Amino acid sequence: MRGSVPRFLVIALAVSAAACSSAPPAKSDAEYRRDVTTGMSQAIGGELKLMRAAVQAIADAAPLPRASGWDEQADAGAIASMKSSWTMARSMYEHLEGALEPLFPDLDASIDARYETALARGNDAYLFDDQGFVGLDAIERVLYAPTTPAAVVDFEKKLAGYVPAALPTNAQEALDFKTKLCARLVADIDALLRRWQATAIDIDMVYGGLTSLVAEQRGELDDAAAGAEESRYSQRAMANLRDNLEGVESIYGLFRDWLASKPEGSDVDARIEAAIADVRAAYDAVTGDDLPSAPADWNAASPSSQDLTTVFGRLFTAVSGAGDAQRDGGLLHEMQRARQLLALE
Repeated sequence: MRGSVPRFLVIALAVSAAACSSAPPAKSDAEYRRDVTTGMSQAIGGELKLMRAAVQAIADAAPLPRASGWDEQADAGAIASMKSSWTMARSMYEHLEGALEPLFPDLDASIDARYETALARGNDAYLFDDQGFVGLDAIERVLYAPTTPAAVVDFEKKLAGYVPAALPTNAQEALDFKTKLCARLVADIDALLRRWQATAIDIDMVYGGLTSLVAEQRGELDDAAAGAEESRYSQRAMANLRDNLEGVESIYGLFRDWLASKPEGSDVDARIEAAIADVRAAYDAVTGDDLPSAPADWNAASPSSQDLTTVFGRLFTAVSGAGDAQRDGGLLHEMQRARQLLALE
């Protein structure tokens, strides 16, 4: 979804524009807090409903069971449709991840767990059911099994309990993919939506989730060097970083009017926007949806000056700076300053 505007950002910007169209009387912190909570509830709730529809579309498009399972040629249209819906759902979750992960860690663990994380909790010898390794990554691993990069296979086959990725090869596997693995993700999104609507939103925790997401972006590059990055099967890890940044900017946007009411708040807001622009420029310098390849001799702890001049090295420098809490002008540093001005816990 590179270049597109998340739907909940449209809502957030509309709310902000309405607030700025005149000079309203000063609000109390409690009123600003209420406005942020209301805007967040509506925006993220709407995006979750769209994500739920995308996940249901994966299940609906899954081929009906046949003795031979899926056929890459006969089922090419269905597989392409499932991949398209999966990409939409993945992008939406990356937009919302910073807000949802700290509030609902149990559901995040089933919707967004990686293969190695699931195996660490116990073996999972069957790819298509609703137990063990489930969620977006489990569905992705099946859909993109024939084109899984060699580096990813090399990483995963060293894991205890590893089972090679594969398409369904018989009627039972095809049926289970549709009615168990996909149905589990639909059920988890339904549960997430219900709990989002029923839970008193802790905006302090949400803001903390945004800053944690910014701090964690460098970890994606470290994982990529080992073939362990997110969306490793579809090779969309760079798209995920872009979606994360869009989500951080969108949800942070709900706090901007409140921040502007504070002494020095407008200055901090401008610095945050400048930092976001710097990260976006670094992301836009990378072509395509996948992360650039790391140099063969890459050492994240002590990269050589030559390696830092590569596309991967320049991206690493930008992401590391953005996630450095001590770097004046860096995104994390400035978001932490805003957090202090708003007295968010």
